[in-house]
Amino acid sequence: MYLLKHLLFAIPFLLSTPLYAQEPDEQSIVAEGFRLYKSEMASWYGTDLFLEHFSGKKEQAEGYFSYTEAEENRCLFFSRGNEPKVLVTFIFDDTFNTQTARIDTTERAFTPQERDLYLIRKKALTQINQDTLFKKYQNTSLNLIPVVDKDSRKVYVLTGPQKQGVVIIGNDYLLTFDENNLLVSQKPLHKNIIPIDYAKDTTGVITMHTHLPETGGTITPTDICTLLLYQKYAHWQQHYVVSQTYVSIWDCASNKLVILTKEAWNRIEKHQDEKKKKQKKKREK
Repeated sequence: MYLLKHLLFAIPFLLSTPLYAQEPDEQSIVAEGFRLYKSEMASWYGTDLFLEHFSGKKEQAEGYFSYTEAEENRCLFFSRGNEPKVLVTFIFDDTFNTQTARIDTTERAFTPQERDLYLIRKKALTQINQDTLFKKYQNTSLNLIPVVDKDSRKVYVLTGPQKQGVVIIGNDYLLTFDENNLLVSQKPLHKNIIPIDYAKDTTGVITMHTHLPETGGTITPTDICTLLLYQKYAHWQQHYVVSQTYVSIWDCASNKLVILTKEAWNRIEKHQDEKKKKQKKKREK
């Protein structure tokens, strides 16, 4: 874990400077991160509502998954057996207010999209349970997020904490499937697990982690998802992801991403150092 105690420069400066990188697709990374975040939020609050109002169906339920459709975030619980059915569906807007959530208790068959989500989730779970690629750590759980669209079918696997006061980066995976829901590939997104402790009474904290070349040069959608889920509890100000080629800066207050080339980062650091030296000389006169 790394902590940065001082802000190196402001996000507005980065947004206005011509030095930030154009190659990484920042918008698609952020969009995918928000997609995963909405799925996890729907699962969090859907599970709370299910346990609160439908505990009698707990033995019937095999599991749940969430997805977003037409600006609505849906979490559905499905039954056990070879032909599972939807037991109950929780529907949230983007506020995820449980008081205004809609609850559909209609027991029904999966829609075609839901069946694909169910199948790839089930196959991903089988892989997790039988393949040593997937690591499990004490006081954590592996959370599956199936994603289906016209261009791809995949399951992200995130590691979530089972105790308060810690944010977990890493130990995440991506499984991809073909149009017939057959597994095509699976890989770890980070090679390790990075727990970052936080205290409720701290504010303005800046955190960071590093990426090995095999993880990729920029922040990942799973990183953004994790930050969106926990930054409000940790009261973080910014999070930096540093690799050999890029520095990604996520601003927790504005939910904005800036990606700099390492060269641009070094130039800005040099400029800041020179500025500090000049200011110091002025004070010494």
